[in-house]
Amino acid sequence: MRQKQKLSPHELGKAGEEAALRYLKKKRYKILVRGFRLFRGEIDIIARDKNALVFVEVKTRSRTEFGFPEEAITPAKQKQIRKIAEGFLIKNNLEDVECRFDVLSLIKDEKTGFEIHHIKNAF
Repeated sequence: MRQKQKLSPHELGKAGEEAALRYLKKKRYKILVRGFRLFRGEIDIIARDKNALVFVEVKTRSRTEFGFPEEAITPAKQKQIRKIAEGFLIKNNLEDVECRFDVLSLIKDEKTGFEIHHIKNAF
């Protein structure tokens, strides 16, 4: 019987982002941009949830023995995401738009794919 290959951290992250996109679409979010890069950083997903513009950080782990995925979003990382979001708003001439920062925390489950924890207004 063939053994399942372990995903590299990069592959796990990409698989997590794909699962996150499916999750958000199922929740009726309109995906606007994936992988928006600016100031040496990136926002994983930018989407609309009704009237709100949502900047989504996706964190994926294969297990929790070293902590939950969302714990990797430090105050410095939050500051960087805010700065990139501000750049996105300026670049796209978006003023007076309701914004929110969400985190999708994913843990790989061999049977079901991913366990997803959606934290709205995370920071």
